[in-house]
Order: sequence, then C-alpha cells, then structure tokens
Amino acid sequence: MPVTTKYIDPLIDFAFKKIFGGDPNKDLLIDLLNALFKGRKIIIDLTYNKNEHPGDSEHEGAAVFDLLCTGQNGEQFIIEIQRAKQENFKERALFYTSRLISSQAPKGNRASWGYRLTEVYLIALMEDTTLNDESEHEFLHDICLCKRDTGKVFYEKLGYLYIELRKFVKSSTELQTDLDRWLFLLKNLSSMDKIPVYLRKPIFEKLFSIAEYSNLSKEEKMSYDSRMKYKWDNENVREYARKEGLEKGLEEGREKGRLEGKLEGKLEGKLEGKLEGKLEGRKEAAIKIAGEMKSANLPLDQIARFTKLSLEEIEGI
Repeated sequence: MPVTTKYIDPLIDFAFKKIFGGDPNKDLLIDLLNALFKGRKIIIDLTYNKNEHPGDSEHEGAAVFDLLCTGQNGEQFIIEIQRAKQENFKERALFYTSRLISSQAPKGNRASWGYRLTEVYLIALMEDTTLNDESEHEFLHDICLCKRDTGKVFYEKLGYLYIELRKFVKSSTELQTDLDRWLFLLKNLSSMDKIPVYLRKPIFEKLFSIAEYSNLSKEEKMSYDSRMKYKWDNENVREYARKEGLEKGLEEGREKGRLEGKLEGKLEGKLEGKLEGKLEGRKEAAIKIAGEMKSANLPLDQIARFTKLSLEEIEGI
C-alpha cells in the first residue's frame, strides 16, 4: 500500500529507530530526553547498545527493547513505543528495568562491588494506551520510588517516564516549551507537508530532513510501508471489533427489552385476570346476599349500604 504522507510516522517502530536510533542522529534523542527530564537530569552524550538483552540462562528468554542506550555516567535508558493497549504493560516495564539492574552485578567478587548501581530509566511513548489514572489532562507521568505517606523520594536511580500522547491536545499556537514541540511533532509529523515556522530550529529541521519519505532508500521504503500496512490492518480490525461489539450490545439491549416487555405483559395479564376474577366473585356474592335480604323485605337503602350495590342493581334482582 503506497504511503500517502510526505513525512514518515515517528510512532512506527521502524520510523522511530530511523529517526532516533543511530549515532549520526543521537543529538535528536538527547534533545528529546532532556526535554522529558525538564532539567532534572542533563544528558550530554549517549552510546547505543544492542536492543536484545539475553536472559541469565539458556532457558530464560531475552528482553527485546525498542531502543537501549547508555549515558556518559553509565546510566541506562530504555525507550519503548507503545501503540495499542497491552495487558500488563506496567509489569513489562518493571521486568525490563529489573533485567538491566540485575545485569550490573559482577560474576564474581560481589562483595567488593558493593551494589554500586547505575541509574536505570524507562521512557514509554504511548500512542493509544493510557495508565488508566484519574487525570484526564496529565500526559507526562514521572514515576520513582517514594515513601507512601510523605511522597518523599526514597531512591533516585530508578525512574519511569510514561507519555500519554492521547492526552496531549495542545494546538500549534499553544506550544511553549521544547517538550511541547517534541510531543506535537511525534503526534502530528506524518500529517504535515512542510516545516512550520514555530518549529524552525536546527534540531527539528534535521528531523524533518531524516523523516522525509522520499529520502528513504528503496529497502527502507519497503520496510516502512509494510509496517504501515500492519498498523492500518490492526486499526481496521480494532475498529471492526469496536463496531461489532457496539452493534452486538445494541442488539442484546433490544432483545433484552423485548423479553422484559413480554414478561411484563404476562405478569400484568395475570395480575389483571386475578383482580378481575376476585372483583367478579365479590359482586356475585353481594348480589346473592342482596337477593336474600330483599326476600326478607328489608329496606332497599339498607341493602345498598350493606352490599355496596346500587339501588338500580338491587331493584333488578
């Protein structure tokens, strides 16, 4: 399926690695990470590592990261792209970071090592999934180990940055910080046809040049197109499932309504029948008593008060 946009979608795994995943472009990733850390941490340089981290034994599967890199002070960064909702995503993040932490232990002489751990961070760029928290507008979640009662940070060297792009809804006129500009780019690059004035910075101009579809090699275009087709197919499947679920729910609701209506009609019919039967039985008894009282030559008004029948009904007996 041919591409229909001038720039590639950076949230496709191939495109993200093309833009951010190589030494010639590491200045782009450094700038993005520094924007995310908001000055709390300054990254000067990065070294890219293999994205597959083997298990401790041959029976234990490898952890495969989207991107894994190391900072100038030995800190490690896992960068993950999460497009659709995935069960146990938080657990997967914990598993990944625990792998990097445990791998720091030397094979021998652990006592002299003294558990001097370097920092480990996981950065998750989430397109369609959320953390299911209560905030409707908080798109950046900076998470660490802290005391439950006071919120005071307990351990600084392990952190998780979750970015919910669905909640980032700023327009181009509302962009104030470099983080705003980065998130706006990640979310909207594939729908642009030129570099807008508000993104005229060397770092972003470089990104636009790398991300231009026409600048990809033939093999890169084939890889990108196949991943885009996979994305479109998945979205079509999800949309079909959503519609099917909605239509099924509506039909089930209609069927439930029909059944409830039938049941209600039956119940009402039974109740009305019983009530009518009782009323008719009572009236027949009243007429019988009125006839006996009339035969005894009792006054008609007295018979009416006793039986609750009208004078006309009594006279007709």
